[in-house]
Amino acid sequence: MVWTGRVQSVADDRPARATLVLAALIIVAAVANLNLAVANVALPDIGRAFDASQTQLNLVAVGYSVGLAASVLYLGALGDRYGRKAMLVLGMALSIPASVVAGIAPSIEVLFVARLLGGVSAGLAFPTTLALITALWSGAARTRAIALWSSIGGGISSLGPLVSGALLQHFDWGSVFLVTVPLALIALVAAALWVPSHVNESVDPVDHLGGMVSVVLVAALVLGINFAPVEGMLGTALSMMSIALAAAVVFVIRQSRARFPLYDLHVARRRIFWVAAVAGIVVFGTLMGTMYIGQQFMQNVLGYSTLAAGAAGLPAAAVMVVVAPQSAKLVESHGSRFTLLLGYGAIVLGLLVALLLWKEDAHYWKIALGYVLLGVGVGLAGTPASHSLTGSVPVSRAGMASGTADLQRDLGGAIVQSVLGALLTAGYTASFAATIAANPQSDAISAQTQAALEKSFAGAEGIAERYPQYAEPIIAAARSAFLDGDGKAYGAAIAIVLVGAALVFFAFPHRDRERELLAQYEESDRVVAPTS
Repeated sequence: MVWTGRVQSVADDRPARATLVLAALIIVAAVANLNLAVANVALPDIGRAFDASQTQLNLVAVGYSVGLAASVLYLGALGDRYGRKAMLVLGMALSIPASVVAGIAPSIEVLFVARLLGGVSAGLAFPTTLALITALWSGAARTRAIALWSSIGGGISSLGPLVSGALLQHFDWGSVFLVTVPLALIALVAAALWVPSHVNESVDPVDHLGGMVSVVLVAALVLGINFAPVEGMLGTALSMMSIALAAAVVFVIRQSRARFPLYDLHVARRRIFWVAAVAGIVVFGTLMGTMYIGQQFMQNVLGYSTLAAGAAGLPAAAVMVVVAPQSAKLVESHGSRFTLLLGYGAIVLGLLVALLLWKEDAHYWKIALGYVLLGVGVGLAGTPASHSLTGSVPVSRAGMASGTADLQRDLGGAIVQSVLGALLTAGYTASFAATIAANPQSDAISAQTQAALEKSFAGAEGIAERYPQYAEPIIAAARSAFLDGDGKAYGAAIAIVLVGAALVFFAFPHRDRERELLAQYEESDRVVAPTS
């Protein structure tokens, strides 16, 4: 390795012991992805264990995402400056006690704090994995490495509900948080042994003020988005959104004036960068939103257990891993734009299957077909989205690109899941209200009972248990109402993907122009950081 001005470079297009290094980085990412995905299935059990309110459960559900999303930009910059391997090891070391405390938490408040700390540990480690891939690999080898990192990470996220469902069949809710501890220990040892230190790192000072503002900005934004569709939380959501807006103004002013900005707005304005960032939000947000609606559909409408519903998503996880090498080849041969659009097409087909075929009498092959198409789409589109982000920034600022890549998942998931969840709820409520109004005995239904029926499928189940003589028509009406609501949600998801596809089609450059722009960015960055 030789020093070239501000950064350190490597002569080869991949590091020594590349397979072991990439395996270590993927295992670290797996810990973060699995921890992100395991909590939701256990929320009913957690609610019963602590007699928790819906607001408390919402905080537990989003705590990890808040800690991760709020910290990635700041911690990514710290890794660029002070050592990415150190951040990787520290993140895995912190994730172990955070998971243990969450698994044995004596109160809902302790559980929330543990989840928040777990998210911060992921903020230390997860963006660093992609930053290290960017620093250690180059050319086609980097594209292939990113493809494996992206697809395996997405696949492991899809396995979260399955792992949680399987554990909850035999153990209490704490087991879903403890399951990642052995994997985190393996990741910690692998990172310490195999990942090289101090490669292509910056020596510029870190904008700590900008980092602190970014924490407030992203945390408030994620909380606001998640709380917006929750009944009774609109005031809190608006307050969070107001804080996020004020922090965004301060952040932009700070970054435009800072000599060494945390988030280089000049780089962020690059066409390949910002289009790829939006494209990734659409891709990963659609995956998480569809999985969120699909899990409820399988359990509420089809009567699947939590384990069976989690297992139903296995085709998506498997296909993502299989498709990844082909995605990397397509990026190299046809460009990111073509590969993104191909992935978007597969996602739209998967959503159409969900919209048209996921009905009350759906056989499993219809569920699997939808998930396979979604897996193909995310496997194809995830690679060019991450590849374009990392390729359009200086290697010394890889933390900026990797932090943005992580925000794609967190913000995309929060935004799309919130939108789809709100449409599901609105559609369900309107459908059930129409069913009650059409019932000749509607006058006999009390306002309290009607509110419970229209609130959610779980509310209808509770009324059915109280009045077993009416259980069958109540559940039938609830299933019909749910299908009306999820139809609106899937329709909105299709519209979101089509808008994203239009953006990519018109704004993202063709292959040759993409290569020209990337070469221009590299030359511009070389002028800014001249060699000595």
